[in-house]
Amino acid sequence: MLDLSVIVPVYNMAHDGNLEYCMNSLVGQTLQSMEIIAVDDASTDDSLKILKDYEKRYPGRVKVVASAENRKQGGARNLGLRQAQGRYIGFMDADDWGVADLFERMVELAKRTGADAVGTDMSRVYEHTMVPAQREANNFPDQTGVLDHARRKAYLLHPGPVVTKIYAREIFFDREFQFPEHIFYEDNATFIEIGMRIRHFEHIPEANVFYYQHGDSTTHAIDEKKCRDRMEAMRLMLKYAKENGALAEFPDVIEYHFGILFYRNTLFSYMQSPGRKEAGFVRKLGKEMTDTFPNFRQNPYYLQDVNEYEQKLINLQLRSTVLFLFVYRLKQISKKIKHRKTKP
Repeated sequence: MLDLSVIVPVYNMAHDGNLEYCMNSLVGQTLQSMEIIAVDDASTDDSLKILKDYEKRYPGRVKVVASAENRKQGGARNLGLRQAQGRYIGFMDADDWGVADLFERMVELAKRTGADAVGTDMSRVYEHTMVPAQREANNFPDQTGVLDHARRKAYLLHPGPVVTKIYAREIFFDREFQFPEHIFYEDNATFIEIGMRIRHFEHIPEANVFYYQHGDSTTHAIDEKKCRDRMEAMRLMLKYAKENGALAEFPDVIEYHFGILFYRNTLFSYMQSPGRKEAGFVRKLGKEMTDTFPNFRQNPYYLQDVNEYEQKLINLQLRSTVLFLFVYRLKQISKKIKHRKTKP
C-alpha cells in the first residue's frame, strides 16, 4: 500500500501558471510512496490538458480523474477518495502548494506517534514563492495527543483547514463519509464530522503550506450564491453534529461555529458583496440564526471572536433589518468620502 494519496480538485486553474506551480510542488515531494490524484471538475480552460501532461510525464505518481459535470470542490474530492490507495489521505487546492518535504515529515510523524491526523501551519502569499511570509498557526499544543474531552474540544474550536493535514484512510472509509457536492464551503459542513472521528492528532508548528491569495478564490469572490451555500453547509454541519453526538457533548462549540460561519460571516460577506442588498435575505438570515440558537450572542467564544462594532451591528440587524441596512449604507458612503479626501 502507498503511504499517501493527495487529492487535488481542479477547476479552471490554467491561467497565470497556478496549476503548474501547485503540481510541480507535488511531483517534487521527497516522499516517494505517494500518489497525486488530480480531479478535473469539468474545467472549461486548459486545466485538463495540463493535468494529462503531468500524468504522462509522471506515470504511477500522477493520476487524473475527469468529471463530466461540475460538482464543486466537495464532489471532486469525493471522486478522488474513490480512487485513493494510500494509507493516509491529504488534500491540496489547485492554487496552493507546499514545501518539498511537507508530506514526508507529516507521514513520518503519523507513523512514529500513531496519530491518525497530522497538521501543519500555513503562510498567506500573494505571489508564487517558496519563501514563507508570516506563519499562521492552524493548530495549537493543547490539541495534540490522544483526544480526550478537553483536547477534542480544543481541536473542534480551532480545527484548521483540511488542506494543511493528512488523515488515516480509516477516518473516511471505516464509516460512510461524503463531502457535500454542488455547493461551496464543503469544509464548513464536514469539519466537525471529521474532528469527531480523529482519535490522536499531532502538529508541526511551521509554515509548510502556502495559501495563495488572489481574487478568483472562493474566500475572495463573494456573491449571494456563495452566501447561500455557506448557510447550507452550516445546516449540514449542524445535522452531522446532532447525529455524531458533538452537539450534545460540545453545545457551546457548535453554537459558536454556527453563529460565526452561518450568521456573522455570511451577513458581513453579503453586505460587502457587489449588487443591491435584499432586506428579505438579511431578515431571513437573522431569523434562522435566532430560531436555531436563540442565545448565541451570550456564547463566550462568540464574544471573544466578534469585535464590539460588529456586535453592535448584529444587535441592530436583529432588532430592525431596515435600520441595519440604512446604517450600514451610511457607513459605506462615509468611508468612500474619507477615502476620496485622503487621495493625493
